[in-house]
Amino acid sequence: MTEIAEVVDTPMTNTGVAKVKKSHELVAATIKAPRFSYAHLEVFSTSADPDELDALQVRSYCTSALKQFLGTIGVGIPLDILKVEGKDCWLRVPRDDLAAFSAAITAWQGSFQDGVHSSLRIRGCSDWLGALVGRDGQDKLWTG
Repeated sequence: MTEIAEVVDTPMTNTGVAKVKKSHELVAATIKAPRFSYAHLEVFSTSADPDELDALQVRSYCTSALKQFLGTIGVGIPLDILKVEGKDCWLRVPRDDLAAFSAAITAWQGSFQDGVHSSLRIRGCSDWLGALVGRDGQDKLWTG
């Protein structure tokens, strides 16, 4: 517990040291490391008219990336697809697996199907979902 010393406005004592009154901390709160982390992914496609992303595609792309990068251990990483909207998706992964997950997605070359190349890009990762919400347009802040 941290104690904060507060100098009392009183005359000096014989030793020349002011009296010190200690105040006590009433409440202490610690934010522990959360169990899960969150990732915001975006799909890129060479198709002139890209289809909207769905949860099955997200699961397929992530499974492919994890299997290619980490083998069967990577496939065992649990993923929760929180939301899929247009070409963006938000996932929840165990906090301890976030580094491996992001490395797998970054290293993944994508999928080729019927002459169309599709890949995933990590838009953001955080231990707190609130840090990823409302980030639209941030990349345009410095480019005009």
